[in-house]
Amino acid sequence: MHWESLSPRGSYSLMRLTVLLLSAMLMALTSYPSLADITGRPRIIDGDTIQISQQRIRLFGIDAPEGKQRCKLKGNPWRCGQQSTFALAQFIGKAWVRCNEKDRDRYKRIVAVCYLGNKDINAWMVRNGWAVDYPQYSKGAYKAEQLHAKQGKLGLWQGEFIAPWDWRRGKRLAGTKKPARTTCTIKGNISRSGRIYHLPGGAYYSRTKITASKGERWFCSEAEARAAGWRRSKR
Repeated sequence: MHWESLSPRGSYSLMRLTVLLLSAMLMALTSYPSLADITGRPRIIDGDTIQISQQRIRLFGIDAPEGKQRCKLKGNPWRCGQQSTFALAQFIGKAWVRCNEKDRDRYKRIVAVCYLGNKDINAWMVRNGWAVDYPQYSKGAYKAEQLHAKQGKLGLWQGEFIAPWDWRRGKRLAGTKKPARTTCTIKGNISRSGRIYHLPGGAYYSRTKITASKGERWFCSEAEARAAGWRRSKR
């Protein structure tokens, strides 16, 4: 059909149909957010969550212990959730990361696989025992990494722990109730000599100040301090 053969009424109908089709296509495109790479220097929220700019990103397929979660190491409680966060922060350092968005969760957070260079950060956390494969969502994507950590007794696997999803439902290991602050008297200091913990009565104990913003912290036992990567002061 030639345009010349169309009546004014026919031309109007064709234009109207074209506009409706274009509108429908535009609505379809804007109804679903596009998945794209996000890059930047992240702020570490916890062992499975980071933030780049104002975007909160949940690491796909893994679950790390919660910040307040306590596990057991040689029968003693230790802050495995806090250590998981430290492990992720130490691995990334001040580097930029790239996150490939896969989905959005019910809290509208981006769910992504993130990379440090060509290293899969999600896989690294599971392989080193600081997070576990989350089969409900991963469909076993990090099953091999978890087996490696479990067999090597790495991270959480060096002791006893509750799966993070069960911990959030209220399940607890016996003897891991948070102790009173007064019982946590070991000072974890960071200096040029590295991460050193000081026991009460030590030569430098009274003069050592704990600055949480620098990553310094209190420990409730020597086992907890050693598991977190601190070494005992020689004096």
